[in-house]
Amino acid sequence: MSQKLIDLLRQYYYVGGMPEVVNHYCQKQDLKGVRRIQKRILGDYEKDFSKHVPARILPKVVLVWNSIPSQLAKESKKFIYGVVKKGSRAKDYEDALQWLINCGLAHKIMRVDRVKRPLKFYEDPGAFKLFMSDLGLLGAMSDVTSREVLTGENYFTEYKGAFTEQFVAQELIAIDQKIYYYSKENSPLEIDFLVQKDELYPIEVNAEVNLRSKSLRTLYDEDNSLKPCRFSMAGFKEQDWMVNVPLYLAQEWMRAAE
Repeated sequence: MSQKLIDLLRQYYYVGGMPEVVNHYCQKQDLKGVRRIQKRILGDYEKDFSKHVPARILPKVVLVWNSIPSQLAKESKKFIYGVVKKGSRAKDYEDALQWLINCGLAHKIMRVDRVKRPLKFYEDPGAFKLFMSDLGLLGAMSDVTSREVLTGENYFTEYKGAFTEQFVAQELIAIDQKIYYYSKENSPLEIDFLVQKDELYPIEVNAEVNLRSKSLRTLYDEDNSLKPCRFSMAGFKEQDWMVNVPLYLAQEWMRAAE
């Protein structure tokens, strides 16, 4: 059963959740058709930009939008304005970025500099990750092939960070879960996501079955009240200090967490 669910998850990585795309795939199992529809949707978005975006920020909206795949391809995933255009600064693109967020095409995940309740108190307004609204569209923008995604031959090495974090982010956003991430200045320590419920849940995302979690362990050793978890392709496993949850159960596990 677990292998079947992993196969279905990989299909979702390619198809995504846009209704027209899902309907086409369910009816025809046509991957080329899926990509054609995704590309058309992306083209329609850019046409809509020209109709609805104020003229003064239109070029900037397009630049920010097209930069998202390369932003997520970076190891840290932190949004860097200089990636949008060399030498650019926050004040140059904040209005364009906010337009995309307001329209629901992009989602901002803020950084916190402390893992302590309430997380909102420790937000760093100058540091964030930016995710798209749909994983399938991210694949279409990145020109990732169906073979790379469905077979895993290349996907889990070349695209694992970007695609897997995108998947987990949109799964949690879909249940209206507020998400943060954590990193420490002058330290390699970083936690992919943080969720605050009755307890604080530091979350590590791993596209493979690697069960090493150095950052989670370091964080837990500093505060044993935390509830660390790892979303990965490995099966469900409870340890004395953390739990590993299969990626395909990420949303359901987080929904059920106390």
